[in-house]
Amino acid sequence: MSEEKQKELGKILWAIADELRGAMNADDFRDYMLSFLFLRYLSDNYEEAVKKELGSDYPRVDESEKRTPLEVWYEQNEQDIEFFEDLMRKKVHYVIKPNFLWNSIAELARTQSSELHKTLEEAFKYIENESFSTAFDGLFSEINLNSEKLGKNYTQRNEKLCKIITKIAEGIAEFSNDSDVLGDAYEYLIGQFAAGGGKKAGEFYTPQKVSTILSRIVSLDSQDPTMGKKRKLNSVFDFACGSGSLLLNVRKQMGKDGIGKIYGQEKNITTYNLARMNMLLHGVKDNEFEIFHGDSLKNEWELLAEENPAKKMHFDAIVANPPFSLRWEPNDELSKDFRFKNYGLAPKSAADFAFLLHGFHFLDKEGTMAIILPHGVLFRGGAEAKIRKKLLQDGHIDTIIGLPPKLFFSTGIPVCILVLKKCKKSDDVLFINASEHFEKGKRQNHLTDDNIDKIVNTYQYRKEEERYSHKVSLEEIEKNEFNLNISRYVSTEKPEPIIDLEEVYKNLKTIDEDIKKFTNEHNSYLKELGIELLR
Repeated sequence: MSEEKQKELGKILWAIADELRGAMNADDFRDYMLSFLFLRYLSDNYEEAVKKELGSDYPRVDESEKRTPLEVWYEQNEQDIEFFEDLMRKKVHYVIKPNFLWNSIAELARTQSSELHKTLEEAFKYIENESFSTAFDGLFSEINLNSEKLGKNYTQRNEKLCKIITKIAEGIAEFSNDSDVLGDAYEYLIGQFAAGGGKKAGEFYTPQKVSTILSRIVSLDSQDPTMGKKRKLNSVFDFACGSGSLLLNVRKQMGKDGIGKIYGQEKNITTYNLARMNMLLHGVKDNEFEIFHGDSLKNEWELLAEENPAKKMHFDAIVANPPFSLRWEPNDELSKDFRFKNYGLAPKSAADFAFLLHGFHFLDKEGTMAIILPHGVLFRGGAEAKIRKKLLQDGHIDTIIGLPPKLFFSTGIPVCILVLKKCKKSDDVLFINASEHFEKGKRQNHLTDDNIDKIVNTYQYRKEEERYSHKVSLEEIEKNEFNLNISRYVSTEKPEPIIDLEEVYKNLKTIDEDIKKFTNEHNSYLKELGIELLR
């Protein structure tokens, strides 16, 4: 499907959402909308796999028949159902019962069936607990089908659901169920809901253009980026993964077979569920990713709790866009934590460096980490200055990229990207000031493809360009007391224009002569008319 068609699908779905949500909060309606889109993808993908598996045994159903082909097959082959479902779990990693398929649900909605609400509840419960080989507990935990926001009683809620599902079914009927198409539409909707939901809603979403910068950077060879993209990343990790857009962008850069496994962690339960749906909807199989619900700062994931250096997890690439300057509660126990003990604890007022050190601890020696942080981490004093100094002295900060303001839904402040490595080859730090290179928008500013290419190419080839990028030695940084404020190293001041005084004099002389000439000419007319002359 063309990019235009993909955008068209996204706009159709957003128009449906805008029309149907009424007085409902955008965040609440988002959860319903995205869950139904997810169910449609799972259903169509499963039915395609079933059709391929059954071959000539796949039932042909007349257009007037309201049952799905799979429902007919189940009725005709009751004794083979268990064996068939086991086979499908091996093939596509999940199973959906015929009455829970999207087409069955859409038909209930179209006919205004009173059974729709009940069937949806059963379908969501089945997908969470029984559908997948790997249990997806709580996948729909934030979807409250009994919410009064849908209606005051069962009948009203059922009617509202019928209307929503019918509209969605009609809107997406002519579009392909390809994972890239629906996945991109899903991403488009997440972005639209983030934009419409204000700062709080925008926290779980990194704009695609910004994601692309991080993704392209971590996919390049770590020691020598000029060698180009790595053949494969065995693992990629985002410890504040939100809806998973950053991780999926890395997968897009590397290709579907370019990543061994995707790992993510998310504290917010709703966003955690969105991320899992997003992975599956983009065609990532359940055994190809692992996303954990928990607090990264407390390191609640058992997978990452191993203190033995020989056994700890390492990731080839780490990307992150954690909450900016989050207040947290550091304590004596955390000061001994293996992630922080060599650097110290970030201050209570801003957990920025705590997030950075958490991710950096798990970075492989041959890996690259790219993290989005507020500019304050570059120059704030106290505990942060000590952490920054040690990271620099240990040779771990590779590149600092200053981005334009108003790129994010969650904040209007300009932010920066820090690129860190444990295998850093160069002994300098590259500063890139991209703050003036963007496309201005009404509410949000945007990065163009050219803006992104310029940033990535400058990083890749470590280019220096006046007023844009500069390689700075550790000695110079030390003279600046390890302050990394970009303006100290890359001047943004425009040079004063050179004034040619001789040329200015010539112009003034010409103007003076013209004034005299035209005054005399004008006075000749005034004299004929008997009017007082100009002086």
